Amino acid sequence: MFGIENYIGFIIAAILLNLTPGTDSIYIITRSISQGQQAGLYSVFGITSGILVHTLLAALGLSVLLANSPTAFMIVKYLGASYLCYLGFKMLTSKQQPLLANNLAENETLATAKLTNHWQIYKQGVLTNVFNPKVALFFLAFFPQFIDTHYAYSMLSFLVLGLSFATTGFIWCLCLALLAARFSEKLRAHPTFESVLNKISGVVFIGLGIKLLTEKG
Repeated sequence: MFGIENYIGFIIAAILLNLTPGTDSIYIITRSISQGQQAGLYSVFGITSGILVHTLLAALGLSVLLANSPTAFMIVKYLGASYLCYLGFKMLTSKQQPLLANNLAENETLATAKLTNHWQIYKQGVLTNVFNPKVALFFLAFFPQFIDTHYAYSMLSFLVLGLSFATTGFIWCLCLALLAARFSEKLRAHPTFESVLNKISGVVFIGLGIKLLTEKG
């Protein structure tokens, strides 16, 4: 079907790969722990959207450029590492926001701020995944093993496999976000702990950026 061979085997492999801790998992966990369940959910949506972008790029063949061009690979790699370090620096230097009084005007301001913050978390999740060239190369190396080489519409095969991979990843990441948020719920009830968690998350992001930068292609 759709030129896909051993689809069940692909799903099993996808689940096992999603269970393996990586940059995406750590991003979701740190957001959920430091900022709560909603932040975790928006980070899951962002990471999943990033996977869909990689799926589309792989289907169109654009990811081949990363595989065949060391320069393009290094550019994306440096962008991804720099972005992760930037996120970490922002979390390290951010100040704890003062509590707002419970009047209508201030509640509206708070709601707007939360909406903006959630959009930022989503966007950062997308960029964190898209700027990781390892994901693009992984798709190119992993997906063709389950595609019939004689099938005329390989782009459709890539899209089906990518959507399947994104679905299994979404379910696992959703579990991570909910569990991490639940675990840290009592800690985040205290402003001091919340501030410390944000600082720890900042250090983790910078560490991830350095790790990506120093990894060999």
